[in-house]
Amino acid sequence: MQLSELTWPDIQSLPRKTPIVFPIAALEQHGHHMPLFTDSLLLGEVIRRISEPLKDEILFAPLQWLGNSEHHLDFPGTMSAGPRTYLDLLRDVAENFLYHGFDRVVFLNGHGGNIVPSAQATYELRQKHREWENLLILSSTYWEMGTPTLDSLVQTQMGHAGEWETSMMLALRPDLVKDYQSCETIPFGNSFNPGNRAWVMKDRTNIGHIGSPEQATQEKGEHLFETFSEGTISFLKRVAAWDGETWDA
Repeated sequence: MQLSELTWPDIQSLPRKTPIVFPIAALEQHGHHMPLFTDSLLLGEVIRRISEPLKDEILFAPLQWLGNSEHHLDFPGTMSAGPRTYLDLLRDVAENFLYHGFDRVVFLNGHGGNIVPSAQATYELRQKHREWENLLILSSTYWEMGTPTLDSLVQTQMGHAGEWETSMMLALRPDLVKDYQSCETIPFGNSFNPGNRAWVMKDRTNIGHIGSPEQATQEKGEHLFETFSEGTISFLKRVAAWDGETWDA
């Protein structure tokens, strides 16, 4: 079900245990070879692929393209909501449905900078509504929904505008990918692990990508889309099937 296509009586008639999915992404730099809208395009394709098999179980809100991209602001064209502003925005969009008694909310994320604020938003919402016993509020990121198994993949994690995202863009919109074969690998590094170091993108790269975009192929991109879409469907089916009581699901 698509929220944008329904009337308010349609929403009123839904069971209050219907999961509400808020897709959240970004508009930010993706190196010399990828468009600013990459995160939103890729998450939008995941949503397109999962919407049909879940059309009777899940309500999908429109994709929210503005994300928390402060660490990319050194690169022109990036647009960002500040971390606190963004966190409050996520809380508010969820509250719109909590107000009407819906008790299952999922932020489905497609941008690394949204991971921390979306997780924090879920904790703040749960603490505010602590007396609501069957309330389920989740944040998840689509590329954590499955493990790619294609032997030809070089990267073992997402990165930024690297092999994974470039491959997915080649599978989705190859017309928007520029001269990726001439890119050079920017290593992930392991700065101060296991500590969590604060950083902005120019601490790591002046080009704007992290990973190995020159290793990208359409075949890899299709494999990644299939893997992450299947994993997301499985995850959301667990949300829909939750009994409203148990911790495990």
